[in-house]
Amino acid sequence: MLEHIIELCLPTIISACELMGIFVVAVTAAHAFWLYCAGMVTRRPRNIKFRLADGLATSLEFKMAAEILKTVLVRDLNELMVLGAVILLRALLSLLIHIEMKGERQEGEGPRENSTESKGT
Repeated sequence: MLEHIIELCLPTIISACELMGIFVVAVTAAHAFWLYCAGMVTRRPRNIKFRLADGLATSLEFKMAAEILKTVLVRDLNELMVLGAVILLRALLSLLIHIEMKGERQEGEGPRENSTESKGT
C-alpha cells in the first residue's frame, strides 16, 4: 500500500524538484545578464560571477535532491549505476562551483582590505 502511494507521488515530487532547479538557473542567469548589461552602461564593477555561481550551486542542489529521490524508484542495477554516475557528476560540479565561489570571494575581499587601509593613512 505505502509502496504504491510512493510510486504515484514520487514522480511528481521529482519533477517539481527538477523544475525548481531549472527555475533557479533561469532566474539567476537572467539576473546576472541584467547586472552585466547594467555594469557595461554604468562602468561600475559588479560581482556577477559570484552571484551566478551561487545560483548554479543552488540549482544543482535541487537537481541532486531529485536524483536522490529517484534512487527510491530504481528497479535494476543498470539504472542504479547510471543514477550513481549522474549524482557523482553533479556533486563534482557542485564542488567545483563552490571552489570557484571561494576564489571569487577571496578576490573580492582582497582589494577592499587594501583600499580601507590606504584610506586610513
